[in-house]
Amino acid sequence: MLEICAIASGSNGNCYYVGNEKDAVLIDAGISCKQILKRMDERGLNPLKIKAVFISHEHSDHVRGVRVLAKKLNVPVYFTAKTFYAAHKTMQPAYPRFFEPGESINTEEFTIHSFLKNHDASEPCSFRIEYAGKNVGVFTDIGEPCENVITHIGLCNAVFLESNYDEKMLETGPYPYYLKRRVASSHGHLSNVQSFKLLNENAGAQLKYVFLSHLSAENNTPEIALAAHQPNRSKYEVRLTSRFGPTDVFVL
Repeated sequence: MLEICAIASGSNGNCYYVGNEKDAVLIDAGISCKQILKRMDERGLNPLKIKAVFISHEHSDHVRGVRVLAKKLNVPVYFTAKTFYAAHKTMQPAYPRFFEPGESINTEEFTIHSFLKNHDASEPCSFRIEYAGKNVGVFTDIGEPCENVITHIGLCNAVFLESNYDEKMLETGPYPYYLKRRVASSHGHLSNVQSFKLLNENAGAQLKYVFLSHLSAENNTPEIALAAHQPNRSKYEVRLTSRFGPTDVFVL
């Protein structure tokens, strides 16, 4: 059994849970420790099962709660060295563990495969979590799909995949021009169209769940994101994540 849940997903904070009967890992901790534990409790997820937290990059919506969470649960937090030292000091846990991009890290039950991606951070990585022949990907904050993303998404049974913005909404929306350029750049975020294309061209036959993640509050809506992915919904289940609360717990 493999349980997965988006604890939080959006520009205000990101945290993703993958666990089995004994152990669990979190990818990112971008909301407060209090909120992470509260949302886990809402879904019946036991925080004492968490054996490690993996941080994708240093932006606050991915590291905001990790220092307090690591101390409270007494669990290791894995960063690349560049990511750790780029994070704000108030968000750095006392005893980080470092990995190199491309390295695979074994916890008690899981193998976490790391790989570089395109994003405007010091050394941004995404992760594929492997257990008992099943693979879960956490692929957000991607400006454009590189070969690493394409390779790893093809191995996934479930994926938390960025579908950040609708191109027309971004173009006509309230963001200043420089921020619009940043979001749409090759080191920004994936649009609904890019996200759909990535899946349509590279997903493997074993893919069962797609969780549309890191939706912009200003430049997207859940309805528009789902509509963009409608042609793929005959192939696999497409679900939404939320910035306001956890998803249901899904079992692979």
